Formats: sequence, structure tokens, C-alpha cells
Amino acid sequence: MPPVALANAELSVMELLWDHGAMTARQVQDKLYGASDRSQHGTVQRLLQRLEEKELVRRDKAAHANTFTPRISRSEYAGGQLETLAERLTGGSIAPLLSHLIDQKRLSRAELRRLREILDGRGS
Repeated sequence: MPPVALANAELSVMELLWDHGAMTARQVQDKLYGASDRSQHGTVQRLLQRLEEKELVRRDKAAHANTFTPRISRSEYAGGQLETLAERLTGGSIAPLLSHLIDQKRLSRAELRRLREILDGRGS
């Protein structure tokens, strides 16, 4: 699946689904807007519908209330976005991004070890 850009509101819904797993539209609404704000029901429904159309969530109609689950992981989404960014900014090379993160000390020792494992062919 090619990388899909998400609006901030769509990304907020995806983050909830990644963090909590399957959720109903009401549960998403309660987490995003609070249990007392019923006026956002249509907004949440539209967000979930758009995510379903983008093939990023799966709707399960088996239960009384539809539940929604992510079809891709947070890591898969982030990877696609990083590839898109690298393509736009550096002709597809991820090296300048990694160099910047390392030079600015934005990576922890554990993250640097993980990168070393990947570069050495030991990462999976």
C-alpha cells in the first residue's frame, strides 16, 4: 500500500486505535472529545469512514456496535511517511535524516545500538 498522508484528526483516531486496539465509534468519541460531548458523533463517524476508505482501518460489523481496528501498525505508517519525506527532500536517501538525528544527539544509545545491528545485518 502506498503511503497515505493523514490529517491531524485522522492521525489522532489512528493513535487511539494503535494504543487501545478495537474501539467503537462511541469509544473513539469519548476519548477524543469526552463522554459528554455528543455533538461530535458525526465528526467521528466521518473520520472513521475516511480511514476505512483509505484502507487504514477495518470495520467489524459482527457485534451490536461496529468496532474499528487498525489495518497497519504505527511502525508501518511511520515508515511510509519517512520514505515519502526522504523522497521529497533528498531524492529518496534516508542517510541525511539519520545523519541529522545522530549529529543532533536525537537518538538514544539503545536506538543507536539498534541501528548498528540493522546496518551490520543482524536486525530483523
